[in-house]
Amino acid sequence: MLDQKQEFKIRIAKEEDTSLILKFIKELADYEKLLSEVVATEEILRESLFKRNMAEVIIGELNGKPIGFALFFHNFSTFLGKPGIYLEDLYVKPAFRGRDFGKQMLGYLATLCEERDCGRLEWWCLDWNKSSIEFYKKLGAESMDEWTTFRVTGKNLKKLSENYKKI
Repeated sequence: MLDQKQEFKIRIAKEEDTSLILKFIKELADYEKLLSEVVATEEILRESLFKRNMAEVIIGELNGKPIGFALFFHNFSTFLGKPGIYLEDLYVKPAFRGRDFGKQMLGYLATLCEERDCGRLEWWCLDWNKSSIEFYKKLGAESMDEWTTFRVTGKNLKKLSENYKKI
């Protein structure tokens, strides 16, 4: 769906992209009605992404202008005995959706999976986001409806940690 005059490129984010990454994170959170939950700062992202290398980011650019990003990291499948790539966030600015840019970014990550001998590429999607769910299904993604996601954060994470220390 790209015309001849448009050039879409995907590149690995660099430390100088930290403010752009935070901007994209906030735009995505706003779209998901979760902006009030964003506590990330440029300093936190710089430390996590570029000093500690806890995750990676790719930037999608159209004619040299950033229009989207994907943040991902490795996980591991004990059943496969191989690493996988977990896609934490994929975001394309609303004005550029429906033009295969998200598909290109997912294709890039699938290529990374093959190059890194990963067994799978996976992500979560909010259940109310029907357009994204349909988009993913058209790409061959399968929903994992039989699994329930659990999370421990904040005071409960601290409490769980303290329980361990008492043993």
